[in-house]
This record gives sequence, C-alpha cells and structure tokens, in this order.
Amino acid sequence: MKRALNFNAGPAALPEAVLQKAQQEWLNIEDTGMSVMELSHRSQTFENIHNKAISLLKEIMDIPDNYEILFLQGGASLQFSMVPMNLLSTGKKAYYVLTGSWSEKALNEAGKIGDTAVAASAKDTNYTYIPSADEISFGEDAAYVHITTNNTIFGTQWNNYPVLEEVPLVADMSSDILSKKIDISKFGLIYAGAQKNLGPSGVTVVIIRKDLVNSSLTNLPTMLNYETHIKNNSLYNTPPTLAIYLLSLVLEWVKDQGGVEVLQENNTAKAKLIYDAIDNSEGFYKGHAQPESRSHMNVTFTLPDEAATKKFLEEAKLAGFVGLNGHRSVGGCRASIYNAVPLSHCEKLVGFMKNFKESYSSAAIKA
Repeated sequence: MKRALNFNAGPAALPEAVLQKAQQEWLNIEDTGMSVMELSHRSQTFENIHNKAISLLKEIMDIPDNYEILFLQGGASLQFSMVPMNLLSTGKKAYYVLTGSWSEKALNEAGKIGDTAVAASAKDTNYTYIPSADEISFGEDAAYVHITTNNTIFGTQWNNYPVLEEVPLVADMSSDILSKKIDISKFGLIYAGAQKNLGPSGVTVVIIRKDLVNSSLTNLPTMLNYETHIKNNSLYNTPPTLAIYLLSLVLEWVKDQGGVEVLQENNTAKAKLIYDAIDNSEGFYKGHAQPESRSHMNVTFTLPDEAATKKFLEEAKLAGFVGLNGHRSVGGCRASIYNAVPLSHCEKLVGFMKNFKESYSSAAIKA
C-alpha cells in the first residue's frame, strides 16, 4: 500500500499501527456489530472507550489527582475564548507571551473578554526566538500568564517553561503535547487540539487544576463553562466519538512505544538529523529559528531564492514528500516531525535535501 512521506503541519501523520487497528474495528467494535461512529455516546461500550482515554492520558502524562481532564470541541481556537471566560475575573488582567501567530490570536480573543497585556514578545524579529524567563513581566493584577509552547509557523519551542509562584501558567500545547516529558504541576491549565500528536482533528484536550474551576460563573453560557464539562465527564452533549476513540488508540500506541520519554528521544534524534543537514549545507539551507529556540516538532528553513524553493518543492512532491511548504509568514519550507513521523522518513528527507543541494548547485554553476 502506498503511504506518503507525510510532513504536514496538521492534521498530521497518525501512527500506522493506530490506523490499522481502527481499520480492523471499523465495522464491528467490541463485538457490537457497529462502528464506533454508530455507538450511542451513552452506551457502556463508548463510556469504556472514553474513560480509558482519560485514564491513559493521566498515566502517560503523570497528571496529578488535583487536575481534571476534559475532551472538548471547537479546537484550540475556542480555548482562546474559554480560558479568559473562566479564569479572567473583573479587576484582573491576562498576560500573554507572544511567540507567533497563535499566541497573537489567543491574545486578541482574550481582549474581547477582559483586560489583557503583553508579558513578553519576540515579534520584533519575526518570531525567531523564545523570550527568556527574565523577559516576562506581569503585575500583581495577573489572573494568569499564557504561553504557546510550540510555534508551528515559525519553528520555535519553549525548552524551559517560566516558573510562576502565585500566578497560574496557561499553555497552548496543541503542537507539542506528548512530545516530551513535562511537569504538569507547573501549569494551571493546558489545552491542546488533537491533530498534531494526540489523534485526528475534532477533539481538544483540556487539563485544568481543580482550584481554578469557578463555580460562581452562573452567567456564562453553559457550553463555555469548564464546570459543565467536569460535572458531566465531558459528556454534557454528544462528544466527537470517533476522534476520542482514535485518541485512545494513539495513547495506547504511545504506551506501547515506551511512553513519552522514548518519544522524546526519538523526536530529538529526528530533529538533529534535519538541523544538521541545514547547518552543514554551507548556507544553502537557512533555519528561521535561532538555534537555542529551535522546535523539535516543526523545522522551518529557507533556500537561496524563490526559484530554488519552487524547484525544491516540486521535486519533493514527485519524490513522495507531502506538506513541506512553508507558511507565507516565513516562506521557504517546513518539515513537521510530530511523534508519528518515523525516523526513516526524516532520513529520506535529509537524503533528498543533500541531493537537491548538490544537483541545484551544479546546475547553477553550469548555467
């Protein structure tokens, strides 16, 4: 069966073993004679799938008992609004660290709900780096500080998270959740769209510390209140059953691989391969992100000019590579190497990059 060399930024590659298991169960899951898409979300069969996903996530991420795990809809984009609706009270201010387009969007949505401020920003360099902890500034009126842990468009990632004492740290981890070991206790709230490392699009994971759940938000729309979903185990309304089922299969796969620690080792090795190819290309390929802020999920790089970029992408497509186009904000190319992207695919990409450089440079000399 033909399988693409998939470097899409999202929706992204899923583990082949997950797709194969889903295929086996497609018409008859748990001997019900139905697909998971046909099950009632109130059935015992789906409830078991749902609760298993929660249990696996808690185990794999080592989530403490004082946190709730929710499966919601609306993507990370809805969380841009739900977070301030639930955490930003009158007289308080939400502080945002700007490291890319998604943190800008989160800030803009929060500004529609209440008072906001910029705690730090890397915008002056077109987001080539992650601000250091001592650059982050917020006042005593802070309701929370928000960061985006990985920036898909610009290829930057937080290596060390800011440690806040009294102020909750809120993190959009949509594009690097499960890619490395983290200390959940450092965060008040984590949210992540599933379509990078967790599963398919359609479900969003929210991990929230219990003391941040505000039971007095009686005027908040029911579906936008975290307490609603906590009380109903994320089953207040019909959930995205297929997405949650596939998420549970991905979590099983992560556990079978040896957990997040093993995935972190793999991701480090994959990233090193590609960054070494960039750094050893004599300037033919140039990384957008500063070395100390480089992402292990999204490798962004440019070529000498637009003509070289166009030819690179054309030849890459013919060679079976998918999703290497860079975002218009940066240009060039982007290789998204999430958990499910095999090391062998990265090795093939590096081989292609080296061969393209040699052939393109030779053609330029002859011309």
